[in-house]
Amino acid sequence: MLGIGLLLLTLPSAWASGRNILVFGDSLSAAHGLRPEQGWVALLAKRLHSQGYRYRIVNASVSGETTTGGLQRLPQALQRYHPGIVILELGANDGLRGLPLALAAHNLAAMVRLARAAHARVLLLGIQIPPNYGPRYTRQFALLYPRLARQYHLPLVPFLLAHVALDPRLMQSDGLHPNARGEPLVLDTVWPYLERLLARGR
Repeated sequence: MLGIGLLLLTLPSAWASGRNILVFGDSLSAAHGLRPEQGWVALLAKRLHSQGYRYRIVNASVSGETTTGGLQRLPQALQRYHPGIVILELGANDGLRGLPLALAAHNLAAMVRLARAAHARVLLLGIQIPPNYGPRYTRQFALLYPRLARQYHLPLVPFLLAHVALDPRLMQSDGLHPNARGEPLVLDTVWPYLERLLARGR
């Protein structure tokens, strides 16, 4: 899968406020297979604007990204954008490639610490992988995000694709990515958790 690069979703009022939300993920946040404006991150920017929140969305998600690649990229993104909130959505590609879960957990924890050291609050987005990777690996992968959330006292979206993954009408033909009809439901899954962070930052 190809990376779409960096997408800045900006509003004039957000530029003035200096408050940035960094979305740091993989193809699930990079609108893979869709036009950028159809993805849940672009829809988030529109919702923030419509509800009067003064934030700039920086989407630094890259299709195919692993936690190892994310850990390498994050310091530069934090230094450049100084986000108040980091939405961390990585790990799916580690799981789909069968990479060691201890490494994914280590990388995600390191990214949480980096974000906090940069004075950013972190919202962790949980992922699940298909069961064909074996029951033990699949179960251990599902536990990765709750364990990290407990360890670092993070707000956790339990499963980013909870409302779309099992409905083929809302998924692309690859069975892994939401289609344009599914993306608004992905945003609705994230929104209650993010809204609580936004309320604290008003």
